[in-house]
Amino acid sequence: MGFRRLRTTLLAAAIAAAPMIAAPAQAQQRPMVWGDSLPATLDPHAIFDVPSQFILLNAYDGLYRYQANPPQLVPWLAASHTTSADGLTWEFTLRPGIKFQDGSDLTADDVVYSFRRLLAMRRAPAAAFTPVLKPENVTAAGPLTVRFVLSSPYAPFLSAMPLVAIVNQRAIAPHVQGDDWGTAWLSANGAGSGAYRIVPETYQARVALDMERFPGHFMGWSHNQRPIESVRSRPVMETSTRVLALLRGEIDATDSYLPTDQVERVDRNPRTRVARDESMRVFIIRMNNRKPPFDNRDARLCFAHAFNYQGFNEIVLRGLVVRNAGPNPNNLWGNPPDLQPYNFDLAVARRHCDAARAAGAPLDREIEIHIQSELEQTVQAAQMFQADLRRLGVNLRIVPNTWPNITAATAQAQTTPDMWIHWVSTYFVDPENWIGQMYDSQFHGTWKASSWYTNAQVDALLRQARGSLDQAERDRLYQQATRQVVADSPDIWVYNTLNLRGLSRRVQGYQFSPVGSGGEMRLMSLEN
Repeated sequence: MGFRRLRTTLLAAAIAAAPMIAAPAQAQQRPMVWGDSLPATLDPHAIFDVPSQFILLNAYDGLYRYQANPPQLVPWLAASHTTSADGLTWEFTLRPGIKFQDGSDLTADDVVYSFRRLLAMRRAPAAAFTPVLKPENVTAAGPLTVRFVLSSPYAPFLSAMPLVAIVNQRAIAPHVQGDDWGTAWLSANGAGSGAYRIVPETYQARVALDMERFPGHFMGWSHNQRPIESVRSRPVMETSTRVLALLRGEIDATDSYLPTDQVERVDRNPRTRVARDESMRVFIIRMNNRKPPFDNRDARLCFAHAFNYQGFNEIVLRGLVVRNAGPNPNNLWGNPPDLQPYNFDLAVARRHCDAARAAGAPLDREIEIHIQSELEQTVQAAQMFQADLRRLGVNLRIVPNTWPNITAATAQAQTTPDMWIHWVSTYFVDPENWIGQMYDSQFHGTWKASSWYTNAQVDALLRQARGSLDQAERDRLYQQATRQVVADSPDIWVYNTLNLRGLSRRVQGYQFSPVGSGGEMRLMSLEN
């Protein structure tokens, strides 16, 4: 039996062997089998990436949520909010009668606990709030009223609100060990109010997650007459195996990075289709600016001109993406309208390489580029880059790796790879999500800022922009910062993506939003 066939057979066996989740008798439908990646932990305050958004959207709720495409920020657990004239005091009024999945009431105290937990843990989702919010400045002003007092104005505050899951402090409290805030327990359990409940008994980290519908979700189910009762998330690491499992009906959805060379194959199958949606996800090749040779601007410009953007975007990806000149997606405000991207030109690249070598940059050493093995595009981009750099006398070694391993390594400059490839997706809709957290040096130690770029002028512009309450001024400041970042060339920006997800035709009601990549289960139904 061939390797690919064996992998698919094992996947089918694993799905069949997983215990069925109890559902009402009238709903005897096959579960939804979601073939996308799972996060390294289920604790929504401990991680900040695309897989974690699946947990955030389905098992938890926040005060506000993004819906639709283009993404619209709508009240969720909160019914409304007010802001003081100076932008420092924010008050959110909760909807009455909201229940956690264990039946207990969700109150302002739970919101206060959730934000204080997030800020105390200081893990990835906290980065949007720690510069301006202290734990003691989140208080309950009433049973359904939460007050936030910021230390300085922070324009993206409301835009970032959907990042924070509201957790059930009573469910977590018995499992707290020392000062861990219960994260060891919550990494494999649920404590939310979301539309789907985590089934801890069958959970296997990054391998298998089962969820069952929560009938008492505060939004109700009148919008969906045939909701999905059971969801099984079963990641499939190898691209070809993942696509084959979809074609055979063993999974109902792939991840949202479907390789373009598989699009026609999925569309041709009568049981499957490809959902194509304009996204706000930037494909980026990082360079560790703290490690030679990338501490030299000429070396970085050499690499920026040595990547064949048109060949990758138009030939490898068949024109299903749009060239991106800088760190922000093209369809977001804050970009200079005349920003020019770096072009593929090996003669220009060679001149910059020569200048870097003359300045002592060690371009003759082997340089490692880490790719995400399960995502074919990262492999394709690295292989193409490797071939063109070889023509410049640069030896690029491709290192297979995984998202959790790479992002853990980016906590320190010395352990961050020379180069690595990934996407920056939409976690909240503001330039702060992209350029703000990627190139302000205060975010060093997070995967978003893993180029370890430092420019005092850019720091000042980004900090002024996030503190201004004047939208026109913010737009001007972000444009100015973007021009400077692109001139310094700390990274290589390739494209703004079209989201491509393979789906079974039995999946109905799939609704894409750039925040969450279309993974909100409460909106979908299944045809058996």
